[in-house]
Amino acid sequence: LDHLGRSAGQFDEAKLRWVNAQHLKAMDDSELAAMTKPFLIKAGVSEQQIDADDRFVRIVGLFKDRCETLVDLANWAKLFYVDSIERNAEDYAKHVTDAAKPLLAAFAAVVEQVEWNKEAIGAAIKQLLKEQGVKMPALAMPVRVLVLGTAHTPSVDAVLELLGREKVLKNLKSA
Repeated sequence: LDHLGRSAGQFDEAKLRWVNAQHLKAMDDSELAAMTKPFLIKAGVSEQQIDADDRFVRIVGLFKDRCETLVDLANWAKLFYVDSIERNAEDYAKHVTDAAKPLLAAFAAVVEQVEWNKEAIGAAIKQLLKEQGVKMPALAMPVRVLVLGTAHTPSVDAVLELLGREKVLKNLKSA
């Protein structure tokens, strides 16, 4: 035991959260969804709503890389089950500008017509960007703010697919 120091160990919450995040990332999506479900119910989503939805495991899989705790993961998942979201005012002011609104309207028109899967949504986004002559952040950031309330989300096509066409259109038209 000569190599051990005499000072007491210290609790490091940042390190604990990092270790927890590593475990969440390594877990199977189904197992992680089962562990997250009680926290989602506590956040106000009904158990029937979760059980009736086949997206829950995919939502957990999409957001697990961004979360340090099950509570964080449940808070992200909750956004897919509520009717209205609280938007980050700073992100809204920065990204949902008068210059972005025509692009958002064009995107809403495209979204109404596209087949609803990640690949088709992604192809439609690329096509629209090419037609409009803009880069991805010009469209993705305001769309993210409108549909999930923040500019920082996983892949926009994956998020849109899981949210569903009706909810996406409702949020896009609220700009």
